[in-house]
Amino acid sequence: MTPKTLSGHRHHIIIGLVVLMCFVALFFVYYKPAVSWLPCPRTELTPDTCKHVCLDVPKMEKAAQFENNCTLNYTMVQQQTADTQSPVLESAQNTKDTNTKVVLIWSWPFGHHFNLDSCGSELGITGCRLTDDRSQLDKAHGVMFHLRDIGGDLSYLLTLSRPPLQKWVWMNMESPANSPQLPGADHLFNLTSNYRRDSDIWVPYGRLIEASEEDKKTFQIPTKDKLVCWIVSNWNVNYKRVGYFNELSKYINVEGYGRHFDKYIDQDDYAKVMSSCKFYLSFENSIYKDYMTEKLFNALKYGTVPVVIGPPRVNYEEYIPGDSFIHIDDFGSPQELAEHLKLLDQNQEMYEQYFAWRKYFTVKESPFGLEHACRICEYLNKNHNFRVFTNINQWYWS
Repeated sequence: MTPKTLSGHRHHIIIGLVVLMCFVALFFVYYKPAVSWLPCPRTELTPDTCKHVCLDVPKMEKAAQFENNCTLNYTMVQQQTADTQSPVLESAQNTKDTNTKVVLIWSWPFGHHFNLDSCGSELGITGCRLTDDRSQLDKAHGVMFHLRDIGGDLSYLLTLSRPPLQKWVWMNMESPANSPQLPGADHLFNLTSNYRRDSDIWVPYGRLIEASEEDKKTFQIPTKDKLVCWIVSNWNVNYKRVGYFNELSKYINVEGYGRHFDKYIDQDDYAKVMSSCKFYLSFENSIYKDYMTEKLFNALKYGTVPVVIGPPRVNYEEYIPGDSFIHIDDFGSPQELAEHLKLLDQNQEMYEQYFAWRKYFTVKESPFGLEHACRICEYLNKNHNFRVFTNINQWYWS
């Protein structure tokens, strides 16, 4: 091939390359590619790789626009990735598992923390996710508010925007005498969770359940070296229990423990002391229907006979056998009660009759806070109806 011919071929190649480059340039000017067309997969986007891909596009007006689009798409993908990595959001948005409910614990009751993953292991309640992350408020199916911890939050709560189907649950285990009212809280809550039987989500302080064969075989009345005991710290001369104790102690010796008696005991000593007493004064600080606290159920659990001040006997017998406790209302005076306790102390057979129930039942305590949150989940799974409490103060304090 002659030099002239070779030069002609080179000339044609150069012209072809120029035409090709012009075509490519025009292509990028007038064609706006989709993100999926470039090697910037949604599942692997990062700020650096996405920016790298965008900047490889020729520096033209459309390239600059594409870089902005790529950055915007990365931000959206990053947010979507964060959402899918959150188990709370995943459970709330999972349309396949309609039985999974998310309950937000607005504040830990009295600062008492519990395991958020223990509804199944502790109570056999499934389909439940608990969280204390307030940023998930708009994703929760239910929100649990502990009355005593709301305090100054009420005005703030009134400003919050709530999903239409979200349930706000008023939770409280104190008696009306020891609970603050919430002026302006009408229509704020949908449900209640309380020791009262007429609350929506009933959680008593304890309950008697069927005893296992092992419990029936192993229970024995603990050895006793004290007649009557009382552990008390909250001393108020206006309480009925204080006046009754002062009169009762004139006729029978009562071993006193707790802050009032300057005899502090820890949890281990608490169980030992209570089980070593023949009778324990399960005196409630206030008297209301269904208000039977750990003072009753701990006495039953640790093998002593509770002597109760609280609601009428008939109310107690809705929860525990009538021959498992002694009610002060059964006696005309503290002196008569003292004489009865002394009689039982001298008659072991009569005394043991108060433990006949242990052949069939055992005590199950309610995990404070945890059971309320888990029962809320359980309720929301089973009930999908409209519900609102129009006047919480009238219901609880009337």
